[in-house]
Amino acid sequence: MEYMSFEEIVNSVKGKVILPGKYNGYENVCTDTRKLKKGDIFIALKGENFNGNEYAGQASEKGAAICIVDEVRFNSDEINEGTTIVQVGNGNRALLDLAEFYKSKLHVKIIGITGSAGKTTTKDIIAAVLGAKFKVFKTEGNFNNQIGLPHMLFKLDNSYEVAVLEMGMNSKGEIHNMAKAARPDIAVITNVLRAHIGILGSRENILKAKLEITDFFSKDNILVINSDNDLLEKLKDDKFIIKRVGVEKPADISAYDLVVDEDSIGFKVCENKTETEESFAVNLPGKYNIVNSLLAVACGRLLNMTYEEIRRGFKNIKTTALRMEIFKGKKFNIINDSYNANPESMEAAIDVLKDFKSNRRIVVLGTMRELGDASYKMHEEVGRYAAKNNVDLFIALGDHAEDFKRGFKSINKNGQFMLFNKQEEVLDFLLNKYIKIGDTVLVKASRVMKFETIAEALKKNSSC
Repeated sequence: MEYMSFEEIVNSVKGKVILPGKYNGYENVCTDTRKLKKGDIFIALKGENFNGNEYAGQASEKGAAICIVDEVRFNSDEINEGTTIVQVGNGNRALLDLAEFYKSKLHVKIIGITGSAGKTTTKDIIAAVLGAKFKVFKTEGNFNNQIGLPHMLFKLDNSYEVAVLEMGMNSKGEIHNMAKAARPDIAVITNVLRAHIGILGSRENILKAKLEITDFFSKDNILVINSDNDLLEKLKDDKFIIKRVGVEKPADISAYDLVVDEDSIGFKVCENKTETEESFAVNLPGKYNIVNSLLAVACGRLLNMTYEEIRRGFKNIKTTALRMEIFKGKKFNIINDSYNANPESMEAAIDVLKDFKSNRRIVVLGTMRELGDASYKMHEEVGRYAAKNNVDLFIALGDHAEDFKRGFKSINKNGQFMLFNKQEEVLDFLLNKYIKIGDTVLVKASRVMKFETIAEALKKNSSC
């Protein structure tokens, strides 16, 4: 970390020292006493089911240099002489405020990424591409919310040239808060779909929430968007620069001569309406990843990268776990896309399955969360899409299994559809009664259903 003085720390969180200690500097910032190390700053957070203020004494015992609290839930005799207690109005706000101040000390170019689907994969692709020229940091795992993003900022120092930071959200205002802390120089919006529509009410409201990533933009900042998305296609703004990428709609950077194979894609790039003849091969499945790759090309070009540098970067993509992982076993194949799900990402995953050279195509799908009153219709929609796209067996679990079935059977009355209540039942049926050599299984659901358990069990048995 870059250095912050004690006064800067206290002032940035609008805090007041209520119990001074012998301060000798800090090591890092921590919000979890289980991970806290001697010399760390501990910030007490509150959520629906926890109150970090109750752990100030424990943090001090483990050697915290500073404890930032918004409630006094400790006795003074619990606090070691080496710990200073600072009280703030809101601990969660203090975390963002401290991260914002820390970011102000950095000279790192920030690329912020948001969207309804594809954020993490696009982050991985952009980081790989830019890594061919720059020292790049990227968001780790799922640290993409109002708690996780500050922790990513604290991991930065001025040895990095670029940071690619993912910003997710469940409700309005969250991306605004993250953008305030991170102050992206370039923002990327992958798409505006129906994820979280049950919370925000409409895709138009989802677009407004995603556009919060530009709340601190000036005329020199750049927003890179996917113009194939109907809502983003119409986007106009004279307050900052907009760069568009796409395959189907006019764009500043577009793709032609598309190639979509089982586990890879290829394309040539057209820039500013001029065919460059520059071709790219990307070891990721799915036509949708062509647009994600174009977003990376756009970021590379904005940072003055050559096409050869970009091409070299594509060779170093390391994707985050549970996102469209393809495992080809000796007996059968597994497509593990179990991290999250919405109608559009479900259909995109079915497209990947459809492109597989496979004996039979099997889907194991679970509930898509946060879709609101139209949830049953959207599960029906996915069922219909699967029936139209060569799915031989549809296995469903969760609250909307019957809705999947209704959609599937409306198109393919004689198609094989099975409902199960437990993951163990699915695995027993597939592994002991159904799967044959050459089959391919797609596993996908919202994160809460933990379908990676199914995918891992299938993987272990795919070569036996």
